[in-house]
Amino acid sequence: MQRYLLFTIFIFLGFITQAQDAKTVTGQVTDVDSKFPIQGAVIELVGADPVNFASSDSQGYFKLKNVPVGSINLKISISGYKDVYLNNAMVLAGKELNLIVEMEEKVTQMNEVVVKGSNESSKLKNEFVIVSAHSFNVEQTSKFSGSRNDPARMAANFAGVSGANDARNDIIIRGNSPMGVLWRLEGIDIPSPNHFASFGSTGGPVSMLNNNTLAKSDFITSAFPAEYGNALAGVLDLKMRNGNKDKHEFVAQLGFNGIEVGAEGPLSKAKNGASYLINYRYSTLQLFKLLKVNFGTGTAVPAYQDLSFKFDIPTKKAGIFKIFGLGGMSHIELIGSEIDLTKKGASLYGNENEDIYNKVRTGIIGLSHTYFINSKTYTKIAVAASHQRQFTEIDTVNYINRSDVQSYTLSALRSNKYSFHGLLNKKLNTKHTLVFGLMADVYDLRFSDSIFYLQKFIPLKYGAGYCGLIQSYINWQYKINALLTLNSGVHVQYFTLSNSVGIEPRLSIKYQLGRHQFLSFGYGLHHQIQPLPTYYNGVFTATGNLVATNLLMGFSRSNHWVMGYDVFLKKDFHIKTEIYFQYIDKVPVEKISSNFSMLNAGADFSIPNNTNLVNKGIGRNYGLELTVEKNLSKGYYFLFTASLFQSQYQGADQIWRNTAFNGHYVVNGLAGYEHKFKSKKKKSQHDLSIDAKLTVAGGRYYTPIDFANSALLHREVRYEDRAFSAQYPIYFRPDVKIAYRFNRKKTTQEISIDFQNFANYKNVFRKSYNLRTNTENTQYQQGLFILPQYRVYF
Repeated sequence: MQRYLLFTIFIFLGFITQAQDAKTVTGQVTDVDSKFPIQGAVIELVGADPVNFASSDSQGYFKLKNVPVGSINLKISISGYKDVYLNNAMVLAGKELNLIVEMEEKVTQMNEVVVKGSNESSKLKNEFVIVSAHSFNVEQTSKFSGSRNDPARMAANFAGVSGANDARNDIIIRGNSPMGVLWRLEGIDIPSPNHFASFGSTGGPVSMLNNNTLAKSDFITSAFPAEYGNALAGVLDLKMRNGNKDKHEFVAQLGFNGIEVGAEGPLSKAKNGASYLINYRYSTLQLFKLLKVNFGTGTAVPAYQDLSFKFDIPTKKAGIFKIFGLGGMSHIELIGSEIDLTKKGASLYGNENEDIYNKVRTGIIGLSHTYFINSKTYTKIAVAASHQRQFTEIDTVNYINRSDVQSYTLSALRSNKYSFHGLLNKKLNTKHTLVFGLMADVYDLRFSDSIFYLQKFIPLKYGAGYCGLIQSYINWQYKINALLTLNSGVHVQYFTLSNSVGIEPRLSIKYQLGRHQFLSFGYGLHHQIQPLPTYYNGVFTATGNLVATNLLMGFSRSNHWVMGYDVFLKKDFHIKTEIYFQYIDKVPVEKISSNFSMLNAGADFSIPNNTNLVNKGIGRNYGLELTVEKNLSKGYYFLFTASLFQSQYQGADQIWRNTAFNGHYVVNGLAGYEHKFKSKKKKSQHDLSIDAKLTVAGGRYYTPIDFANSALLHREVRYEDRAFSAQYPIYFRPDVKIAYRFNRKKTTQEISIDFQNFANYKNVFRKSYNLRTNTENTQYQQGLFILPQYRVYF
């Protein structure tokens, strides 16, 4: 099937026709607070000779014609608003550039204190976000070496984020578990959008998110505004871009993430602005086998496919309708009984005494409606349904007779969620903006997990039924003057399963110290429910019944304090530092004295099966972060981030220990150079770029193996009194990526090759017990990993 699909793609590319050299840049200009279209804004191509500009119409739309292919700079201006600068926007021959420009109204005419020429690419989509936040776009996920076109892996380059795991894209923020991260898509909270994701975790080896469909999005790591709830660590607020409303365009891609095809364009011939966007991807399994690429799962080969889409339908009087969706299927088999034990390191991420069969399905479909009551007020309503299902079967084989199944585990976890999010946004005047919101999630759950051991059936968890999470919030932004902005709000949430209530005040302040300096402060109180399957963990009674013991678990709670300083030395260069403290309490721990804490959940692929949990655990995270960044200009960019942090917890034994995510430090250095040139006949534009990355991070902590008791009990036993006392060696990984892009008259083609861990450094993945040899196995992460990719726009 894969051969036929490849053949079809390249035959289709052979029918590409020719077009004009000059391109058109389109987009819409809106008010950042009210989202209402701005008429009369001037969009100017900086440096053009003769002068080239366009104006936005009554709906805020504009068309800037006769734009050359390549990197361009734009200036957007209108009386009463701060100028917006879009630097290094990329115009391709095979794809029309479409922009969403949001402008901020001036509070006063104190122009001398407003930062001029700041890069709009670093500005956040959400104006209520002041501290601990980053904005990213498609160019970043595509350009950064080692990111694999994955927003989550790209986010690991930001200060405070640790992603030192080649097998998964878990987002570990300031020592928090990755399950503390909230994923939001088009205003709806969604399950983990990753292939091979498991309940209770937010990561996976391959992202279902497609960077060809994403728009500029926000990543928040602390004290997030009141509209975000049910999260302790951070938020990834993702937006999908609209399709081209004027003409049909296509993309085809062959690379690490699979064979991919996409299309976008107007929904009808009528000029009504309606558009579609759709992308499909299928994993190139046989290609990986032929290239002998180590995917990170040993001899096993992952299979997956996904689909993403968005339909944008604006109307003249009824508002704007959007239909969006994302779905994927994946499965993998890790057959330990077939491992050749004579080959060193053959087991890799698998276990020689286990045969694992895993299938995961995830899907989201939603509808949103935005209606402008007037130029200052709009409402937005979004409804969605999501599905997450995980089926896992584990056969434990006898370490002596490897064909004999000793026990097996069967896990079938399913969650359907029906979501509503409605908000009212009211811009009272230039200084005041209010947002009121209500969210409701109804869960339809069915969890079953059991093990068959020594001819006895032992259920670990079982639950089925409905429960709900209701959230409401209010955000208030007060621009006191041109120098000082205050954001405040309150978030309230209620979980029906455990009758838990959380009231959460939020506050952030930003003060402009001088022409180019900013001081910020943020505080937030946050609550989060536990991984849903853990509520149904139970004990098997003598009467043969399974009694769920965790149904009364309440929210975990976290207090965030953060202070930051940001200075813009030039229009494309800034330095930012933040100091933070996070205190976490009401964390589920066991009733008996032990080292268990839900703060460590998400450190591996399984969900805790601990029973009789109570909300009496605590934790603390604190640290210092530094970011030095130069945005792409004059052909080069660089990004340096450094994080020093401490992450600790207490279980029921009340002993302070390292969390499973404590590494003490993470340092990232990224840099890139881009050279542009034209062919001799000047009929095509060529770009050659080199991007490099170096990551150095402290090793994570783990619990040492008790070899004496492991040999006695014929299973892995660890020293519980020495939990998370041993530390893996440092994580070290250098990457380099070479990319070549050339624009023909109508097509743009890109060829890249990413050399990840080109030094072939052996980073430790984990240490496990080998029952057969009564020794410790050290399993390493991926070595040299070469990722070629070809993409064409037409």
